[in-house]
Amino acid sequence: MDPLSTRYLPLAEARLRDAADPLFSYRSEFFIPQHAGVDCVYLTGNSLGLQPKAASAALQAELDDWQRLGVEGHFAAKNPWMPYHERMTSSLARLTGAQPSEVVAMGSLTANLHFLMASFYRPTASRYKILTEAKAFPSDRYALASQLRWHGFNPDTDLVEIAPNGPGGTHRPEDFEAALDEHGSEIALMLVGGVNYFTGQVFPMERLTAYAQESGVLVGWDLAHAAGNVPLELHAWKVDFAAWCSYKYLNSSPGGVAGIFVHERHHGAETLRLAGWWGQDKTRRFLMEPDFHPIPSAESWQLSNAPVLSMAVHRASLDLFDRADAEHPGGRRAKSLALSAALMGLLDRTAETTGATLEVFTPRADHERGSQVSVRFPGRGKSFFDALTERGVVADWREPDCIRMAPVPLYNSFEDLSRLESILLELLTP
Repeated sequence: MDPLSTRYLPLAEARLRDAADPLFSYRSEFFIPQHAGVDCVYLTGNSLGLQPKAASAALQAELDDWQRLGVEGHFAAKNPWMPYHERMTSSLARLTGAQPSEVVAMGSLTANLHFLMASFYRPTASRYKILTEAKAFPSDRYALASQLRWHGFNPDTDLVEIAPNGPGGTHRPEDFEAALDEHGSEIALMLVGGVNYFTGQVFPMERLTAYAQESGVLVGWDLAHAAGNVPLELHAWKVDFAAWCSYKYLNSSPGGVAGIFVHERHHGAETLRLAGWWGQDKTRRFLMEPDFHPIPSAESWQLSNAPVLSMAVHRASLDLFDRADAEHPGGRRAKSLALSAALMGLLDRTAETTGATLEVFTPRADHERGSQVSVRFPGRGKSFFDALTERGVVADWREPDCIRMAPVPLYNSFEDLSRLESILLELLTP
């Protein structure tokens, strides 16, 4: 049998689907890396989103004002720098399902998690353990273990890690609930990745938040792989706090400014914060007083003034999200599910027609996945991944046999997936 005759997504069909896609025009708003003179098949938006074409102009505008105005740019720039972070607020609130007072663009992801845990991990002699998922992104585990040690506890016994006992190495929500039933009176904090970086599994955040809080546990979510990827309703879910980066699905530059969410019920002065002058009451900030009076919002967790150049690029990307979502409500999520379903389908068909062994272990149910599809190629090794790269596929390799691929709705196309299928057939056909 000729594998090309039984393709899941022939090129002509892919182009028809792209022509009918209301978001297809947004692809032209991004720079697509080139391979041999044509667009590469870029499937690593889960690691670094592509550059919006508007980014350079946005950055240049701030450089021009810096050149022209110097320090006066804090007040006289086209976009004054002193309140610059406020330009992100409404977009971030909408993307995370938050009140505007509950979000702020600031810092970097792991640093922000530490700042937030300074407020929300306040262990006592009887309630001191932290609940998380086993095989979390390593930086999260490092942060949690160091917080335990900082407070005099032992990560070997006091970090409760839920093993991935679900299909393909995914996590079962009921295992978290069982741990809360068993250890709830000892657990001070639950901090979990909203979308697992390795499997692409979307956790039932509302369900687990409510269950943990019923046991008196404070709940935070690392949304590095969720922000800009899956629907979020942090305020309605009553999440205590959350943090995310912006350089993955939010396309906001390598190491771009991150963000935090703090539920409004924690905005009072009684919530302990690590203080810095940019969290000071705005009407008093330049009085240079010795006492800290926190802004009654998530802004009070800021320590320093805004990194304007990074935020300019962030704003350029958020503009695209705002416009796409206004023009096509629900369109990003619908296309994300369609792309990931098509990717799973072509992987299944490729295995069937070539006889190759591969395992898609990202959950198939719509509510359990975002853009990322993780697949194992047993016995293939990194040479197989390198062969994909040599043919213009930009994906992500994880030892010993996993490739993560994330077609994202604002710049990926069905033609990308059709081209991927052709390359896989070429490499896997005996």
